[in-house]
Amino acid sequence: MNFVNVKDIKNFNGQEVTLRGWIYNLRTSGKIWFLLLRDGTGLMQGVVSKNDTSEEIFNKKDVLTQESSVTVSGLVHEDKRSPGGFELIVKDIVIHQIAVDYPIALKDHGVEFLMENRHLWIRSRKQWAVLRIRHAVYYAITEYLNENNFFRFDSPILTPNACEGTTTLFQVPYFDLGKAYLSQSGQLYLETGIMSLGRVYDFGPVFRAEKSKTRKHLTEFWMMDAEAAFVEHAENMQIQEELIRFVIRKVLDKNLMELEILERDVDKLRKADAPFGKMTHHEAVDFLRSKGSEINYQDDLGAQDEFLLTEHSDVPIFIEKWPKEIKAFYMKRDPENPNLVLGDDLIAPEGFGEIIGGSQREDDHDLLLQRMQAENMPIQDYQWFLDMRKYGSVPHSGFGVGLERLVTWMSGVQHIRETIPFPRTIYRIQP
Repeated sequence: MNFVNVKDIKNFNGQEVTLRGWIYNLRTSGKIWFLLLRDGTGLMQGVVSKNDTSEEIFNKKDVLTQESSVTVSGLVHEDKRSPGGFELIVKDIVIHQIAVDYPIALKDHGVEFLMENRHLWIRSRKQWAVLRIRHAVYYAITEYLNENNFFRFDSPILTPNACEGTTTLFQVPYFDLGKAYLSQSGQLYLETGIMSLGRVYDFGPVFRAEKSKTRKHLTEFWMMDAEAAFVEHAENMQIQEELIRFVIRKVLDKNLMELEILERDVDKLRKADAPFGKMTHHEAVDFLRSKGSEINYQDDLGAQDEFLLTEHSDVPIFIEKWPKEIKAFYMKRDPENPNLVLGDDLIAPEGFGEIIGGSQREDDHDLLLQRMQAENMPIQDYQWFLDMRKYGSVPHSGFGVGLERLVTWMSGVQHIRETIPFPRTIYRIQP
């Protein structure tokens, strides 16, 4: 039996094939009825006619339902009006299981209902498209890094101390050793890896116990963190720009069908594949204040600030050289102004906000120690981190990419909860 996937059906025009999948939709019209079959790789229309099949097969329209699982055999026929340009003249249908009272009909449902049924909602056409874009973004990121001398270096999820303070961390008991934390970033561990491998990255789940209710926040999400030895601030931003532009090109190459399903304006993505903008935090505040914002020069950017900064820009914009008071202890001071750090945030256009945070790291042992002492950090717990500055320290930089935020921008969906299979928020841990 010649089992094929829908995505490959164009290679079998005029041949008899067998498809396996689920009924996405059914409609009848007298002596002919249509089924729309999905198999994970795509959708294909099947035509069941009394003239082309037995009465037994034809009458299966009376028992089949949305999401019933089937094996369908027939003749591939080119038809420009059908999804994908081909349809199947059905000869045989084998039913594996009849889905009874499938709760998500092909109509609008409320968000709460869909979230309660997320395990089923991911089968829908738009969610399928978003998850395929997520897959493409994930592999595009790793492809770029692997081709540019970065090595995968897996950091632990259970950590004995925090990367940036414990106020937004989940605590867990850890046997007789006290408490541990679910990681909020692999960065500190990655910095150890550069002394072995030169350039490293990790890619996995991280956790933030931040009581945020915005459309851009999750309590569990996926982060790619990268660190590189002998890379300083300007080159760090160059790597970030090259990475994001590489991702854009890959998504446009591999996911045009999915972007069309989501009604994404692909021209805006194409325009974003151009040299990125850049301004200092001070320049950004000047600009925002000229627009009526009440932001001050020691303030972080809010969602509205990020929107205003990119409102008339086709490309993402780097905001660099931030006040040291609002950035992490490990960021290197700007040699031209010690009140600033060599940090950068990359703000996506179209109101999608920050997608990358990065910086050059402080490589001087004594300066870093002073900073940690000033913040009353438990030095003994971080001695392993300080050791890197004692034994062959070098200039180095790194950055982190939030996978879900990047997928949100690529796909054009308006809420981050749709970009991860099972979103976790302050209000949701089911299903």
